[in-house]
Amino acid sequence: MIGKSTASMVVRETCVAIWDVLHPAVMAQEWLQIADQFQQSCNFPNCVRAIDGKHIRVKKPIRSGSQFFKYKKYFSFVLFAVCDANYCFRYIDVGSYGSSSDSAVFGHSAFGQMLINNDLDLPGNTTLPGTTYPAMPYVFVGDEAFALGEHMMRLYSSRGLSIARRVFNYRLTRARRVVECAFGILANKWRFLHSPIHLKLETAISAVKAACALQNFVRERDGYNFEDSLSHSLESPNQNG
Repeated sequence: MIGKSTASMVVRETCVAIWDVLHPAVMAQEWLQIADQFQQSCNFPNCVRAIDGKHIRVKKPIRSGSQFFKYKKYFSFVLFAVCDANYCFRYIDVGSYGSSSDSAVFGHSAFGQMLINNDLDLPGNTTLPGTTYPAMPYVFVGDEAFALGEHMMRLYSSRGLSIARRVFNYRLTRARRVVECAFGILANKWRFLHSPIHLKLETAISAVKAACALQNFVRERDGYNFEDSLSHSLESPNQNG
């Protein structure tokens, strides 16, 4: 038998070690390689990643007030993720207040700032398959919580759509769905995410980061079961859907 404080220290240090060792190896990938994956699996060209955020439920952090209190009456922090077409996490930002929306988390993250300032070193514009003009930028895809931009695509409004716009929405939804599936695989593979995490906030954040790194490691080594992605208990931070 070991003491509670010793077990807590072991969990924390193990999670930190997993993240520090694995994430440089399993979260790096070439932009063009990812774009090819989206083209082949989702029929959506020039897409480099899909983005979204989910709530991770926790017990109330000490002296946190209402910062982590979600409007659905529980405490949480946000896991913001950027995924490739193989359901692997290529960037994560963990720990934002549960009261925050997707757009707020994205705007304050290092990734969001780099995208806004064009510091991500994205490939240059290129023509879409079957066309010779014009050259189009590489883009990320997200839901209605994210603002439309040169490198950010979202669905057309659902009212009065032409056939071409309905087809576009269908294809973008296929591409964006991969991040939803990644969250589903994550929650079903690492079952502690199905219920509130009873750890200190810092340890809970380290555990989620370790789970994301391990998911990439296991996914690249063993593949995944499609059924794992069909349901999960993680909720979107977007309050204005």
